[in-house]
Amino acid sequence: MRLHIASLILCLGALGACAEPRQNGGLTRAPIPASASVSIEPVAVAIGLDRPWGLAFLPDGRFLVTEQSGQLRVIGADGMILPPVTGLPPVLDEGQGGLLDVVIHPDFGENRLVYLSFSEPAGNANHSAVLRGRLSEDATQLTDVEVIFRQKPSMRSQHHFGSRLVFAADRTLYVTLGDRYSGRDQAQNRANTIGKIVRIRDDGSIPADNPFAQGGGAAEIWSWGHRNVQGAALNPVSNALWTHEHGAKGGDEINIPLAGKNYGWPIITYGVDYSGLPIGEGSAKEGLEQPIYYWRPSIAPSGMAFYSGDKYPGWTGDLFVGALAGRHLARLDVEGDRIVGEEKLLTGLDARIRDVRAGPDGFLYVLTDESEGALIRLQPKT
Repeated sequence: MRLHIASLILCLGALGACAEPRQNGGLTRAPIPASASVSIEPVAVAIGLDRPWGLAFLPDGRFLVTEQSGQLRVIGADGMILPPVTGLPPVLDEGQGGLLDVVIHPDFGENRLVYLSFSEPAGNANHSAVLRGRLSEDATQLTDVEVIFRQKPSMRSQHHFGSRLVFAADRTLYVTLGDRYSGRDQAQNRANTIGKIVRIRDDGSIPADNPFAQGGGAAEIWSWGHRNVQGAALNPVSNALWTHEHGAKGGDEINIPLAGKNYGWPIITYGVDYSGLPIGEGSAKEGLEQPIYYWRPSIAPSGMAFYSGDKYPGWTGDLFVGALAGRHLARLDVEGDRIVGEEKLLTGLDARIRDVRAGPDGFLYVLTDESEGALIRLQPKT
């Protein structure tokens, strides 16, 4: 079904930055210039998805969307939602778990490989996992399905699965992994993959140039000391990985994770515990990396995309982040490795934004995290 949401036409003005200055002085409060604003109209491509989580684009113009309850859907360019793709393994749909992110292989046109992250049951415990499978020519089933990565150890938790997937320019695959909430101290333990970002090859094997591939930690680890990374994207200028992660009560962060670096959780944070008590040792400590940006209070970020197209004048090079608790889409003005301003978009939708992606057609698309979730295109008004 395709709907035109005339009542939600938004003319988006400039707003001040929502983050507070970092203590090391690396962030300034600077509003995005009003001339950079774009008048847009949110257009529903499809409605009726069950808590959609991840979005990918097929070369023929159709969409792949994951539903947290365990279905992978193909959506036609006309908005028709097709029956679930068959061939997926059992998925744990509990709490924050379920079928999560989806990406296609950079050479999908030749190999038709699709990658999915999900929460996998393991007896009385569970963990984040990544599978790959081959999408049939008619896009109705996955074949040759294999799990190529499992987070270790498994835990009895329904929270903090992380699970964003990003292919790097060298065709290695970044996988973001949460601290599972109850095991947050394990984010500082390099012997496991709790609270880590890992880097693997497209078949699940481990690159020899990973920072701990020759010892000193789990060979899959790229960076460590993370809480719950639910947004990740490659910067199209630098090809560097950018991520964001949930804080507790405040302290959502944007980072540029570097190989072998420790991003501090739970030793340092700009947030506090849900009880209001402090966490760790403050907001900075020697040897631990600082975020390039953070939010306080929390917006609960999810989904992340750089925009490189030309459909929205003034937005080229900007970074977009969905907000669950904040119920908006954040547009972040990027200068090099700095964020210098922020604008809140789609506030009129009053919806939890789970994912945001830049499509090959030059338009931005978002998913709303609802039981009747929607795939929405941001249409510039002329």
